[in-house]
Amino acid sequence: MRDALPELGVQGRIGVTTGEVVTGTEERLATGDAVNVAARLQQAAQPGEILIGSETHALVRDAAEVEAVDPLALKGKAQTVAAYRLVAVRGDAGHARRVDSAMVGRERELRLLADAWDRAVSERSCHLFTLLGAAGVGKSRLAAEFLGLLDEALVDQGRCLSYGEGITYWPVVEVAKQMAEVGPDQIVPETIGAVLGDRVVSSSDEIAWAFRKLPEAVAAEAPPVCVFDDVHWGEETFLDLVEHVADLSRDAPILLLCMARPDLLARRPGWAGGKVNATNVLLEPLGPEETGLLIESLAHLDGGLRERIREAAEGNPLYVEEMVAMVRESPGGEIVVSPTIQALLAARIDQLDPPERDVLQRGAVEGRTFHRGAVQALAPDEPQVAARLTSLVRKELVRPDKAQLPGEDAFRFRHLLIRDAAYDALPKSTRAALHERFAAWLEEHGSDLVELEEILGYHLEQASKYQVELGGGEQAVAARARARLAAAGRRALLREDFPAALGLLERSLALVPATEMDMTLEFDRTMAIFFGGGVSDAYAAARLVEQRAAAIGEPGLVLVARVREAWLRLFAEPEGASVELTSLLEEVLPVFETAGDDFALYVASSAGAVVANNRAQVDAALEAYELALLHARRAGLPHLEIPLRSGLASARFFGSTPFADVLDWIDDEEAAGGRHDFLESLRAGTLALLGRVEEGREVIARLRSELVERGALLSLALVLCQGVATLELDAGDAAAAVAAGEEGCRLLEEAGERGWLSTGAGHLANGLYQLDRLDEAEAWVDRAAELGASDDAVTQMLVRQVKAKIGARRGLGEEAQALDREAVAIANGTQMINAQAEAYLDLGEVLELGGRPEEAAAAVEQALARFGRKGNLLRAEEARSRLERLR
Repeated sequence: MRDALPELGVQGRIGVTTGEVVTGTEERLATGDAVNVAARLQQAAQPGEILIGSETHALVRDAAEVEAVDPLALKGKAQTVAAYRLVAVRGDAGHARRVDSAMVGRERELRLLADAWDRAVSERSCHLFTLLGAAGVGKSRLAAEFLGLLDEALVDQGRCLSYGEGITYWPVVEVAKQMAEVGPDQIVPETIGAVLGDRVVSSSDEIAWAFRKLPEAVAAEAPPVCVFDDVHWGEETFLDLVEHVADLSRDAPILLLCMARPDLLARRPGWAGGKVNATNVLLEPLGPEETGLLIESLAHLDGGLRERIREAAEGNPLYVEEMVAMVRESPGGEIVVSPTIQALLAARIDQLDPPERDVLQRGAVEGRTFHRGAVQALAPDEPQVAARLTSLVRKELVRPDKAQLPGEDAFRFRHLLIRDAAYDALPKSTRAALHERFAAWLEEHGSDLVELEEILGYHLEQASKYQVELGGGEQAVAARARARLAAAGRRALLREDFPAALGLLERSLALVPATEMDMTLEFDRTMAIFFGGGVSDAYAAARLVEQRAAAIGEPGLVLVARVREAWLRLFAEPEGASVELTSLLEEVLPVFETAGDDFALYVASSAGAVVANNRAQVDAALEAYELALLHARRAGLPHLEIPLRSGLASARFFGSTPFADVLDWIDDEEAAGGRHDFLESLRAGTLALLGRVEEGREVIARLRSELVERGALLSLALVLCQGVATLELDAGDAAAAVAAGEEGCRLLEEAGERGWLSTGAGHLANGLYQLDRLDEAEAWVDRAAELGASDDAVTQMLVRQVKAKIGARRGLGEEAQALDREAVAIANGTQMINAQAEAYLDLGEVLELGGRPEEAAAAVEQALARFGRKGNLLRAEEARSRLERLR
């Protein structure tokens, strides 16, 4: 206002003070002592000057630059009034942290923080610094002191929620929104969209990659500090994201400052361990002398009281600050020293006036950060919510905070322990009612929250829990909580955040009445376990589901459970599992069709597709996958469509669908559902086989680079040893194929993966054979044979084809030819047209090496015919050239 008024030819004089006023009277807009003092300050100001009172200065001292002026003698005031001339406001005043007391001790820790920052800036690198310590020991205070020393850094802050189970990206979204305000425009559509949920992403590692690009881009403007508080409550996927940024950020000065309780190391013993760019610092309680100094800095107390506080505090700064605050607020200074911080906080809250206590407790229902509108909704009979909140700010129990919801004022408990003490004082019946009412308010006002389902699910879950504990329980509330948690769990499945999905789904299942079963949720739970890497655990869980279904006595549920169990047995105990599942599907399909149960038909169709795929009957698998897709849509369960995408793509690529049609399908699929790593890998291979080799190389190179950037090592391994290796073999660059195959197989071995490694080893052996490195090729083909399952048609073909070619080169004519004819027989038993062609082409090579050119030509003719059916232009040209040479 001061800066704008001169444009109007006016030199404004402005006075600001802080205090309670009465509003809404007919005579005046506002009345009260604060209005009178502000008017007197305004009159005392010079033209173009802003004067602020001492109360205002106390609130903004960390965000404002001021100059003291001589105390003012104001009309109506017996004593002079302190005032300050406002010179400037530093940064974003809304984010300024107040320093409640002088920092005592912590010089060593502050030096370590400063050193980490200096190293990050000078080396243009990312440093992960974690402050560990018990509640109230001073982690936030130390962080505030450090951040106050930084001049040019961009500080962005996020926190993990104490009720954050399954709420993976809350702190990430907080930081991303702040960075978007200052970051370069070009990062907003590409990167912010992935983090904020504005566009579909394929996996949690893509979200980690997208978030990493934010501080890297912002670093071009100024070095960023990303502060994550209460990290011990973070989901596993969030912790992975933080370590991803720390490990993979390049050429950008970034400090990741995390604050956590020591519980974090119990969950993640290797957190930051062994990293040259990471530091863990444990904050110990203050020593007796330091505690005494802190007390002296806060208040002058008599010796006995000071000593009792020092002994009870046991070095906890929060205890000292709250105890001194309680002394100040107690009439006559009479005080009983509480034995623990929890007892102290409870006593301090009990000391509040009832209306203030009620407002504080209703804020505690929302969480550490809460909104004024929510408090008003939970206390509809309280006419002075805003005034009560202002009083609580003055008493330093809460602070103003940045709102998460538009059009709202937000507040934050000064410490989570204060929030817990306020909440714990509520009776369970009151908690149940307030959680349900808050959910209704948030449903109306929180539509912009990225993780709304998770938060609503939590509050409804709490309401249901307390109702049950009180001997009642409304099924309607439990059902609403179940639906919200299930929706959140399925959304986590879509982004491949399997730990979060499992936790949310299990919480949803816990709300199902004991006499019922929700089979769709049970299926989702086994999916989260399976894709999270627990194949055997998923199989065991499916067996338990079947037993419970049998106990309930629902025949339809039992049949679905049996199919799911047999399906998962294919991966856990494969011997004989395919035959068992085929027989079971023949039994149950008529029952499901008669019932018209789309979910059951989805389960059966998907299981049938997996059986067909294992037997390399890929066209049959395609039909089954498409039928499963139809039933998923009819059942209204879109999250079940996602696992089908890879199957639908793979069946088209390896089956009889011409490659030109495969490419069109991939284009349509990605246009409708977003880009997907597996589809991009198949796109590259398809382009190459259509003769557009350089385009295929560009696609696979871009995908490879992105996977490296995202740290998606398992996906990278598959792309290398199958996508890149096969593309380069088809294109005739065996050296590039071998380099990619060796790296991919190494990554698979390090991950302990065996199924994909067998096929990757076969492709690597084929590349080594092309380079005349026969001994190495033989070693890798033997490895493929060792790893490959007996019913793994692709691996069994590859093993025989490569062994036959090696044998032919070594003069084992008849033996080599017999081996390759076995490969042809296996291929002809499949619906993999391209694989059949490759088997015939290799047989032609073996026969030619064995001196039988006419038979070789006949084999190559068979290959050429199949390449033609598949539309494989690249390999057809190779077969045609070979055929002309043979003739």
